[in-house]
Amino acid sequence: MTIAVNPRQAEHPIDPIFVERWSPRAFTGEEISQADLDSLFEAARWAPSSYNSQPWRFLYARRGTPVFETFLGLLNPYNQQWAKNAAVIIIALSARTFVRPGTTEVLVSRSHGFDTGAAWVNLALQASKLGWHAHGIGGFDVERTRVELKVPDDYEVQAAIAVGRRGDKSILPESFHGGETPNGRRPVKDTAFEGAFPAA
Repeated sequence: MTIAVNPRQAEHPIDPIFVERWSPRAFTGEEISQADLDSLFEAARWAPSSYNSQPWRFLYARRGTPVFETFLGLLNPYNQQWAKNAAVIIIALSARTFVRPGTTEVLVSRSHGFDTGAAWVNLALQASKLGWHAHGIGGFDVERTRVELKVPDDYEVQAAIAVGRRGDKSILPESFHGGETPNGRRPVKDTAFEGAFPAA
């Protein structure tokens, strides 16, 4: 397998894991052990959340199990082309309500999506540490996911995630080849502003 050199360069000092993590689509089809998968969810478990409400929930289907085809079928046809080789497909959900510690009152959460995003990042970074890659997916049928996976009404379906071992881009249809390299990011000066939002 030909591995391209990662072209990413940080502008400021950070741990290398942040530039080494990326989202390939070429996966080998290798199965993931339950132990490795549990490590991904353990990392997600320790994400910060408002009032420690921990709104994230993960539904998953490992390759080689009967439910894998169900999860794969929830993705749009474009994403099915490459995610069929994933080791596991995960659906990330977030609870829209929570109970503040020390009370019994059910409150609406304003930050459930934000908090679940933090858990997803932990999961993705832990995957990288273990030699896996996690690719977030927005292209899937949210309503079918809700129905087929019996998601309760008070949970929001946030994203799908495919996890796999990186394979050579030759596994993929040629139209995917151009995207099989780590992409760049906007400079910090374009995303972080001291004070008010800058004028257009």
